Amino acid sequence: MAEFKAIKGQAIKNRTSDPLAAGVAGATWSSGGNINQARESMGGAGTTTAGLVFGGGGDPPAYNNSEEYDGSSWTEGNNLNTARWFLAGTGTQTAGLAIAGRTDSGSPNKNIITEEYDGTNWSESGDLNTRRDLLGAAGTQTAGLAFGGGDGTNNLAVNESYNGSSWTEVGDLNTARVTLGSGFGSSTAAIVAGGGLADAPYYTDSVESWNGSAWTEIAELNTQRFYSSHSGTSTEGFVFGGQPGTKANTEYWNGSAWTEIADLSTARSKMGASPQSSPNTMFATGGYTSTQIASTEEFTAATITDSIKTEGQVYYRTDTGDMKVTLTTQGTGAWSSGGAMGTTRKQNSPAGTQTAGLVSGGASDSVNAETYNGTSWSEVANINTGRSNSVGGGTQTSAMNASGNGSPSDYENKAETWDGSSWTEVSEINTGRNQGGGCGASNTSTLIFGGEVSGGSTTANTESWNGSAWTEVSNLNMARTQVGGCGIATSALAGSGHPGSGYTNDAETWDGSTWTEITNLNTSKEGRTGIGASNTAALIIGGRSPYVGNTEYWNGSSWTELADLSSARYNATGIGTAFTGVFAGGSTSGTGGSTTTEEWNVPSSLSNLTITD
Repeated sequence: MAEFKAIKGQAIKNRTSDPLAAGVAGATWSSGGNINQARESMGGAGTTTAGLVFGGGGDPPAYNNSEEYDGSSWTEGNNLNTARWFLAGTGTQTAGLAIAGRTDSGSPNKNIITEEYDGTNWSESGDLNTRRDLLGAAGTQTAGLAFGGGDGTNNLAVNESYNGSSWTEVGDLNTARVTLGSGFGSSTAAIVAGGGLADAPYYTDSVESWNGSAWTEIAELNTQRFYSSHSGTSTEGFVFGGQPGTKANTEYWNGSAWTEIADLSTARSKMGASPQSSPNTMFATGGYTSTQIASTEEFTAATITDSIKTEGQVYYRTDTGDMKVTLTTQGTGAWSSGGAMGTTRKQNSPAGTQTAGLVSGGASDSVNAETYNGTSWSEVANINTGRSNSVGGGTQTSAMNASGNGSPSDYENKAETWDGSSWTEVSEINTGRNQGGGCGASNTSTLIFGGEVSGGSTTANTESWNGSAWTEVSNLNMARTQVGGCGIATSALAGSGHPGSGYTNDAETWDGSTWTEITNLNTSKEGRTGIGASNTAALIIGGRSPYVGNTEYWNGSSWTELADLSSARYNATGIGTAFTGVFAGGSTSGTGGSTTTEEWNVPSSLSNLTITD
């Protein structure tokens, strides 16, 4: 007989923490080597081990010299062709870009000059279309971006893209702004944060994101600022320093929100920076306090061990090539209150997911059916035959309701399918029953197993529905009623139940042809609920022995006790997966049913698992 065999080197792995975010949270700024020329409002490029600053101003204002950084000291390089300050810079130490800015004299003194650095010399390249200073930039020497700034009269929203030889006007900023210091990102994915406005309060916390064709307003900075500096990418970046009131604070962008992290050692504005640096290799150089300064600071993220847990193994079947995975652990998870059903119920048939659920039938031979959208329940078309203790499976738009206690029979063999708008009676099951287990993926694929049959005896009988007929397949190993079931017609689990007397903790899995005994549950019980999409990741919840609220998780090899329900109950409905689900209705001690629901959630960091080498 063919077996599933482990694929060496292929496992389910889960990163349990974000080492970058953790490292950033514990980051520090530390002293770097001083630049040779104290200056402000210069351009910057590169990293903490291969940095570049150029231009800028002081007294006298405009400089043309550039300096290179090797991680410990700054060395004078060759000069720009045009001295200027309030310019923009981007790129690397050997492929830098100096854009526009302000000269000391000339009419106009706002310029359109672009210069490229090859690691040795600066050379003039294509001019901008719009004269300006106080602008921002992003990208590389061959794919650059220049945005915002001022022409001496107006704040500008204009944005231009560089291809290595010429500039083209592309989509404007939503908010015209000056004194940007720099921007960060690429020519197709950039961020501009803060800046100066034309009107009071003259500075802003506004942030815009560029997608290659348009700017979009996104989450605001925590602190309004202008004359700040930036480093990073559109999904991982930093804004630091600036005005008003010379600032030291640093904000970290994780792609969705800004977080305050370590302050600069020296509050400063108008500094040089490395707009394209990674989060671990950026610098803040020179700038302005009450005068121009030469000091440099380097950003160092804390060293955090990247914690990766192996959660399971990937297997393949030798004869068919089919794949499967087993999970060895599951997140803690928690139960929380869900939306109340419109009808008090127990012993009803389930289908669907946590955000697209379906229940039908229930105690007192109900015909009622309801759907769930993750927040509230709504009544839909009634089933044709009122019944309780039926089984089902499928989705909110393609489901099955079969067997149960009904009228006229306490051991129904009727079956109905749901297409999203109405119920249709289909071929009857071969063995009428109630209180069995069931599961399925749609109204054309369902499995029914166990239950109580005519005369009150338990059964091990299993039947499979293929969309047109019910077929008897291999029996359960243990006959039982009030069994918990979940999965699909080719990968199911049956757990606990009432085997004729007392309660059992016995569990079995179905592989599409055979039931196999597996490790017993921790708790013996009946009237429990199953939730899960396969025989390797499932929950058995609640039940009676007497009333219990415990949750047990099956990972393909063992059972683990997880968080209890808020109230013990049995004969409820379970919908969803082992990681997100709904537990609805049921009986608590001495009650005939309930409208309450509880939702099950495992943190996504623990449940969103991927196959990795």
